[in-house]
Amino acid sequence: MMTEDKFSIREINLQDDSLIAEHLCKLWRDNDVPAESIRSDWLEISLQFIDLARQELYYTGFVAEVEDRVVGSTSCQLFAGLYPNILEDQYKKSGYIWGVYVEPSYRGRGIAKKLMLEAVNYLKSLGCTRVVLHASPSGRPVYSRLGFLDSNEMTLDLSEVN
Repeated sequence: MMTEDKFSIREINLQDDSLIAEHLCKLWRDNDVPAESIRSDWLEISLQFIDLARQELYYTGFVAEVEDRVVGSTSCQLFAGLYPNILEDQYKKSGYIWGVYVEPSYRGRGIAKKLMLEAVNYLKSLGCTRVVLHASPSGRPVYSRLGFLDSNEMTLDLSEVN
């Protein structure tokens, strides 16, 4: 039986960075990445990434709290791109959302949706014309309901190519 918890969403502060990193690690584990595949210095790597993104890419994040306990989070920033961006901002300025995580016992209560809406609104305030994210199988329905569309991204797993 699911109870309706009242939760609040707030923008992160510097003291939340380690928690964001922890949620990112949990997200990978929830998506069947073996513990031995996660680097032992994951916390330092994550904190360095967040610090650089905050300085250069307008990074921020949001957390969901129930009774002053953080139960979910997400991060967002300007998308740095995979190739030189030669397009005018008004045509294509992308934001990127990553690390959407909600503690298992709080899933299915609208928390991820609210976190996503905060991130989307923040990216809109930066003048972004589109938002990019990479969805896990469990996250795909949430994002689809928010209007995200499947894209033309294709991948090739080189570990499986002879």
